[in-house]
Amino acid sequence: MYAVKNMLDMVWNVIQSITFMDIIDILLMSYLVYLLIKLIRETRAGQLVKGILFIVIAYVISNLIGLKAMSYIIKSALDIGLLAILIMFQPEIRRALEKAGRSKIGITLFSVGETADQSAKWNTCIEAICDSCVDLSATKTGALIVIERQTKLGEQIENGTILNAVPSKELFGNIFFKNTPLHDGAVIIRDGMILAAACFLPKPQKEELINKKLGSRHRAAIGMSENSDAIVIVVSEETGNISIAENGELTRDFTRFRLNEYLHEAIMPKLSETKKKLPIKKKIRSKGDKK
Repeated sequence: MYAVKNMLDMVWNVIQSITFMDIIDILLMSYLVYLLIKLIRETRAGQLVKGILFIVIAYVISNLIGLKAMSYIIKSALDIGLLAILIMFQPEIRRALEKAGRSKIGITLFSVGETADQSAKWNTCIEAICDSCVDLSATKTGALIVIERQTKLGEQIENGTILNAVPSKELFGNIFFKNTPLHDGAVIIRDGMILAAACFLPKPQKEELINKKLGSRHRAAIGMSENSDAIVIVVSEETGNISIAENGELTRDFTRFRLNEYLHEAIMPKLSETKKKLPIKKKIRSKGDKK
């Protein structure tokens, strides 16, 4: 009975010693832990965390039962654990930092105000994209168009062919026409201009969760949208469907009107504040058509 009373007194003393800043500190730490769990959930990092926990448990057990050699080996491995974690979790850490840089604070600190000339370029570009996607869809010609935003895509641009051309329906048609030198790969658009073509995009980080029926273009679009804040437009050469990948999710069945509205809302929000967003069909990760 005395032990229980003593424990309750200790708990009460701890509660009384908590200040407002302690509560803030606990809430911040809880939120950071939540973000960490959300980051590694359903990724390869989740399996790595399980492996690390297994090693820690093995170290504790080996110490308890007196396995000195095993304890020494595990302790030596844990001593360099931080460096190993940084190496193993590099893709997840990079993605988290990129998301932080794409936050409203990061955009406010480093972005430049939109000019009338940029708006005119983007208007011309969006109209050309919409017209070309409709034509390519009608002929079931596959296409992959990446619209760069805050995250720069220098790595993908370097492996393509630099064009730096004004977008037009005719140019998109020539690029994606079957068996032409530039048709296999993606077009990357920066500041309303076609910067490069025949660019290869990264694979999805959760490729095992994507339906095998999805073709290489859709997979590349999902992978690019996972690794950046880019908007990736896909035209299927199997069905002619127009799809958009953003933030690792694929949305299908765009008409010209919906595509135009979507791009204006995403790229030029200042010009579209008075427009109501159209309902977007259910986003998918596991259903779709072939390349």
